[in-house]
Amino acid sequence: MQLLGLAEVNTLGYKRDVYKHLRRLERVWIGFSIYYVTTCTRNRKSVRTNDEAARILVEEWRAAHMRHSWAVGRYVIMPDHVHFFCRGETGAKALSDFVGNWKSWTSRAINALCRPRSAPAATTLWQREFFDYVLRSNECYAEKWDYVPDNPVHAGLVQSSGD
Repeated sequence: MQLLGLAEVNTLGYKRDVYKHLRRLERVWIGFSIYYVTTCTRNRKSVRTNDEAARILVEEWRAAHMRHSWAVGRYVIMPDHVHFFCRGETGAKALSDFVGNWKSWTSRAINALCRPRSAPAATTLWQREFFDYVLRSNECYAEKWDYVPDNPVHAGLVQSSGD
Protein backbone atom coordinates (compact mmCIF):
# COMPACT_ATOMS: atom_id res chain seq x y z
CA MET A 1 0.00 0.00 0.00
CA GLN A 2 1.24 3.47 -0.87
CA LEU A 3 0.39 6.84 0.53
CA LEU A 4 -0.87 9.52 -1.83
CA GLY A 5 -0.85 12.75 0.13
CA LEU A 6 -2.71 11.74 3.28
CA ALA A 7 -5.01 9.10 1.71
CA GLU A 8 -4.16 5.41 1.53
CA VAL A 9 -4.01 3.93 -1.96
CA ASN A 10 -4.47 0.25 -2.80
CA THR A 11 -2.38 -1.65 -5.34
CA LEU A 12 -4.65 -0.49 -8.19
CA GLY A 13 -4.11 3.13 -7.27
CA TYR A 14 -7.59 3.80 -5.87
CA LYS A 15 -8.06 5.78 -2.70
CA ARG A 16 -9.37 3.53 0.05
CA ASP A 17 -11.67 6.09 1.62
CA VAL A 18 -13.57 6.36 -1.68
CA TYR A 19 -14.96 2.85 -1.09
CA LYS A 20 -15.81 3.17 2.62
CA HIS A 21 -19.51 3.41 1.74
CA LEU A 22 -19.38 -0.11 0.28
CA ARG A 23 -18.67 -1.75 3.62
CA ARG A 24 -22.36 -2.21 4.34
CA LEU A 25 -25.03 -1.21 1.92
CA GLU A 26 -28.54 -0.51 3.17
CA ARG A 27 -30.05 -1.86 0.00
CA VAL A 28 -28.63 -3.98 -2.77
CA TRP A 29 -30.48 -4.28 -6.03
CA ILE A 30 -29.49 -7.16 -8.25
CA GLY A 31 -31.65 -6.66 -11.29
CA PHE A 32 -34.45 -9.19 -11.72
CA SER A 33 -32.94 -11.83 -9.46
CA ILE A 34 -35.14 -14.42 -7.85
CA TYR A 35 -35.38 -14.10 -4.08
CA TYR A 36 -36.34 -16.73 -1.55
CA VAL A 37 -38.11 -14.92 1.30
CA THR A 38 -39.03 -16.13 4.78
CA THR A 39 -41.00 -14.08 7.26
CA CYS A 40 -42.41 -15.07 10.63
CA THR A 41 -45.49 -14.01 12.52
CA ARG A 42 -45.10 -11.77 15.53
CA ASN A 43 -44.63 -13.85 18.70
CA ARG A 44 -44.90 -16.89 16.41
CA LYS A 45 -48.71 -16.57 16.41
CA SER A 46 -50.37 -19.24 14.26
CA VAL A 47 -52.17 -18.08 11.12
CA ARG A 48 -52.37 -21.38 9.27
CA THR A 49 -55.30 -22.61 11.35
CA ASN A 50 -57.56 -20.11 9.60
CA ASP A 51 -58.45 -20.97 5.97
CA GLU A 52 -59.62 -17.40 5.36
CA ALA A 53 -56.24 -16.06 6.50
CA ALA A 54 -54.48 -18.41 4.06
CA ARG A 55 -56.79 -17.18 1.28
CA ILE A 56 -55.82 -13.57 2.03
CA LEU A 57 -52.10 -14.41 1.86
CA VAL A 58 -52.48 -16.23 -1.45
CA GLU A 59 -54.64 -13.50 -2.99
CA GLU A 60 -52.10 -10.84 -2.09
CA TRP A 61 -49.28 -12.89 -3.62
CA ARG A 62 -51.35 -13.29 -6.79
CA ALA A 63 -52.00 -9.54 -6.90
CA ALA A 64 -48.36 -8.62 -6.21
CA HIS A 65 -47.49 -8.37 -9.89
CA MET A 66 -50.20 -5.83 -10.56
CA ARG A 67 -49.87 -3.89 -7.29
CA HIS A 68 -46.11 -3.92 -6.74
CA SER A 69 -44.47 -5.17 -9.98
CA TRP A 70 -43.27 -8.27 -8.13
CA ALA A 71 -43.99 -11.77 -9.43
CA VAL A 72 -44.51 -14.38 -6.71
CA GLY A 73 -44.04 -18.04 -7.55
CA ARG A 74 -44.03 -21.07 -5.29
CA TYR A 75 -44.90 -20.48 -1.64
CA VAL A 76 -45.79 -22.36 1.52
CA ILE A 77 -47.82 -21.16 4.49
CA MET A 78 -46.65 -22.70 7.74
CA PRO A 79 -48.40 -22.16 11.09
CA ASP A 80 -46.14 -19.28 12.13
CA HIS A 81 -44.15 -18.32 9.04
CA VAL A 82 -44.24 -18.26 5.26
CA HIS A 83 -41.71 -18.96 2.51
CA PHE A 84 -42.06 -17.65 -1.02
CA PHE A 85 -40.11 -17.01 -4.20
CA CYS A 86 -40.37 -13.61 -5.84
CA ARG A 87 -38.79 -11.53 -8.58
CA GLY A 88 -39.01 -7.82 -9.18
CA GLU A 89 -39.94 -6.66 -12.63
CA THR A 90 -39.48 -3.37 -14.48
CA GLY A 91 -40.62 -0.54 -12.21
CA ALA A 92 -40.61 -2.68 -9.07
CA LYS A 93 -40.00 -1.08 -5.71
CA ALA A 94 -37.20 -2.40 -3.53
CA LEU A 95 -37.71 -5.86 -2.04
CA SER A 96 -38.01 -4.39 1.46
CA ASP A 97 -40.78 -2.02 0.27
CA PHE A 98 -42.66 -4.84 -1.42
CA VAL A 99 -42.43 -7.17 1.60
CA GLY A 100 -43.33 -4.31 3.96
CA ASN A 101 -46.42 -3.43 1.91
CA TRP A 102 -47.41 -7.10 1.72
CA LYS A 103 -47.05 -7.47 5.50
CA SER A 104 -49.03 -4.31 6.17
CA TRP A 105 -51.94 -5.22 3.92
CA THR A 106 -52.14 -8.86 5.05
CA SER A 107 -51.89 -7.82 8.72
CA ARG A 108 -54.86 -5.48 8.39
CA ALA A 109 -56.95 -7.98 6.45
CA ILE A 110 -56.23 -10.97 8.69
CA ASN A 111 -56.58 -9.00 11.94
CA ALA A 112 -59.97 -7.75 10.71
CA LEU A 113 -61.13 -11.39 10.56
CA CYS A 114 -60.27 -11.98 14.20
CA ARG A 115 -61.73 -8.93 15.94
CA PRO A 116 -65.19 -7.48 16.37
CA ARG A 117 -65.94 -4.41 14.24
CA SER A 118 -65.96 -2.15 17.30
CA ALA A 119 -62.52 -3.32 18.48
CA PRO A 120 -59.49 -1.14 17.73
CA ALA A 121 -57.08 -2.23 15.02
CA ALA A 122 -54.59 -4.84 16.20
CA THR A 123 -50.87 -4.59 15.91
CA THR A 124 -49.03 -6.06 12.98
CA LEU A 125 -49.29 -9.77 12.43
CA TRP A 126 -45.69 -10.10 11.21
CA GLN A 127 -42.29 -9.67 12.77
CA ARG A 128 -40.55 -6.52 11.62
CA GLU A 129 -37.69 -8.25 9.85
CA PHE A 130 -37.69 -10.84 7.10
CA PHE A 131 -35.01 -13.06 5.64
CA ASP A 132 -34.18 -13.03 1.97
CA TYR A 133 -31.79 -15.13 -0.05
CA VAL A 134 -30.74 -14.24 -3.59
CA LEU A 135 -30.76 -17.38 -5.72
CA ARG A 136 -27.49 -17.28 -7.61
CA SER A 137 -27.33 -20.70 -9.28
CA ASN A 138 -29.51 -23.53 -10.50
CA GLU A 139 -28.31 -25.75 -7.64
CA CYS A 140 -29.24 -23.12 -5.07
CA TYR A 141 -32.61 -22.59 -6.73
CA ALA A 142 -33.34 -26.34 -6.83
CA GLU A 143 -32.45 -26.73 -3.15
CA LYS A 144 -34.84 -23.98 -2.05
CA TRP A 145 -37.49 -25.03 -4.59
CA ASP A 146 -37.53 -28.56 -3.15
CA TYR A 147 -37.54 -27.29 0.43
CA VAL A 148 -40.77 -25.30 0.07
CA PRO A 149 -43.21 -28.21 -0.48
CA ASP A 150 -41.22 -30.46 1.89
CA ASN A 151 -41.34 -27.98 4.79
CA PRO A 152 -44.86 -29.01 5.98
CA VAL A 153 -43.84 -32.69 5.72
CA HIS A 154 -40.74 -32.15 7.90
CA ALA A 155 -42.89 -30.22 10.40
CA GLY A 156 -45.31 -33.17 10.62
CA LEU A 157 -48.27 -31.17 9.29
CA VAL A 158 -48.92 -33.43 6.27
CA GLN A 159 -47.89 -36.92 5.14
CA SER A 160 -46.59 -35.89 1.70
CA SER A 161 -45.85 -32.67 -0.16
CA GLY A 162 -48.95 -33.21 -2.33
CA ASP A 163 -51.34 -33.02 0.66
